[in-house]
Amino acid sequence: MSFDIALSGIQAINEQLNTVSNNIANAATYGFKSGRANFASVMAGSRPNGVEIGSVTQNITTNGATQTTGRALDAAIQGRGFFVSVNNQGTTQYSRVGIFAPDATGMLVDSNGNKVQGYGPTKNGARGPMGDVQIPTGQIPAVATTGIAYTGNLSADWTVPATAFDSTKNDTYNMVKQSIVYDSIGTQHTLSQYFVKADADTVNVFYSMDGTAVDATATPAELKFDTTGALVSTAGNTIPYSATAGGAAAGSVTIDYKGTTRFAGVAATTTNRSDGYASGSFVGVEMSADGSLVAKYSNDQSQVVGTIALATFANEGALSPISETSWVANAESGDALVDPPGVGLSGKLSTGALEGSNVDITSELVGLMTSQRNYQANSKVLTTENQMMQALMQAL
Repeated sequence: MSFDIALSGIQAINEQLNTVSNNIANAATYGFKSGRANFASVMAGSRPNGVEIGSVTQNITTNGATQTTGRALDAAIQGRGFFVSVNNQGTTQYSRVGIFAPDATGMLVDSNGNKVQGYGPTKNGARGPMGDVQIPTGQIPAVATTGIAYTGNLSADWTVPATAFDSTKNDTYNMVKQSIVYDSIGTQHTLSQYFVKADADTVNVFYSMDGTAVDATATPAELKFDTTGALVSTAGNTIPYSATAGGAAAGSVTIDYKGTTRFAGVAATTTNRSDGYASGSFVGVEMSADGSLVAKYSNDQSQVVGTIALATFANEGALSPISETSWVANAESGDALVDPPGVGLSGKLSTGALEGSNVDITSELVGLMTSQRNYQANSKVLTTENQMMQALMQAL
């Protein structure tokens, strides 16, 4: 009997050592959750009959330290939640390892090639459907300019030019500023604004597109100011332009002069911003803290093309492991509750970072020494039992 009990102790300790050694080996594995071997007493009827490893549990609920990587599509979850992916067999699995990249088809996949699950782009305030996340890697079309925001100070010290406006003569206007305009196919044009003081409270603005007057009558826009130098009215600030030889449609641009002033001193421009842009090619994608995937293009534009989903569980400790860093749901864990990061029970993301292993090396080494002592003690029992049996046989 004593032999069997001591032998069961040695076998159980061997199994515990497998768990401890696996923890130590994965101390640097991203998203790894340490395991623990749980001893259980073995009974033969009412008599003790040794020990066994009753179960091995993973410490899923304890997060590992966040490790900065600087990579745009790496993400660590701050709090609860798991990234959701679907493998080639259609199995939905959950992981804390946030290493993502678009594959050759533009589909967002994790480090194992599984398709990451998330939400499509938001349209009309509604979140897109849940499913595979597609990253559009082509070009985005041009958007024609329809508005320009211009703010500045038109100096009250200006004098009224002595002769009528002529864009070729510098002494017929007080200041000229250029703004960028894109047509319907993305061709860039230069819109020039010629500011001409008309009287004490009025500044006229004449316009030309690529050096050519955009209005045959040369009727200027009028900017009216009050005695405090504040802009009180604007008229004629919508500038039409004709279709171009390149096939672009005719259009118009409205300039918003809100905030422009007429103070004494130096004339200055603080805002000169156009909407619209040329077409652009895909150059990369980044992830935001709220899980948004932001595609960036060569024309300095960006757009949200999807949002990563996170899953939480009523009993996440009961998830069934399918690898050292991936799990599947079961009846005990409950169904997944899926939300974007930071919504509901889901934690926010730390981008450009990954979650490290939650293995405590110090505790594992202490456990390793404890296992060694227990192993030696059980070995001593076997040795003592053997000596007692030898003594008994010699006595007989």
